[in-house]
Amino acid sequence: MDTLLSICIGIGLSAACGFRIFMPLLIMSIASLSGHLTLAPGFEWIATYPALGTFAVASFLEIAAYYVPWVDNMLDTIAVPVATMAGTIVMASSVTEMSPFLQWALAVIVGGGTAGAIQGFTTLTRLASTATTGGLGNPLVSTIEAGGSVAMSVLAISLPVIAALTVIGLLYFALKKIFSRFFRKKELGTHRENESASPSLN
Repeated sequence: MDTLLSICIGIGLSAACGFRIFMPLLIMSIASLSGHLTLAPGFEWIATYPALGTFAVASFLEIAAYYVPWVDNMLDTIAVPVATMAGTIVMASSVTEMSPFLQWALAVIVGGGTAGAIQGFTTLTRLASTATTGGLGNPLVSTIEAGGSVAMSVLAISLPVIAALTVIGLLYFALKKIFSRFFRKKELGTHRENESASPSLN
């Protein structure tokens, strides 16, 4: 049961990394220092005051940067791989009583995959906001993302099972949107190719 709960915690925190990279690490540091979260062996450094200060500064700078026009879109170009890495770390640091091979396999596949998928969806959302509002709607998107990261991190530590179920729902919605957008572009490209080929046939 403890292992299952730690996996659920890792899933929730990984999803939170998809919204904001450093905020889940900051909340993990606070929770572990206050005794509300047990870290896996080798990740005790997260529960140190230097790490707490670093995560606090990094979280502030990350959140602030996403309110700067066009900088938010530039950050999104590197956010997916970095979020995937952060998701892997938080999952590995959350899972206890498991062999190192299974721990890291779960961290890379589930933790990194969850964070990358959520970050990919937020990137598409910001691009859509930029295209439709000229960037004016991006601060609202950034606020929702920051709030989602905080809420998911706290939920993962306090109610891990509910957090994991919430993430499954978010992943279903996000992947559905991503794939529908991909296939829509593919169909549009095929339609244009057919239209350009039609005159030559006549």
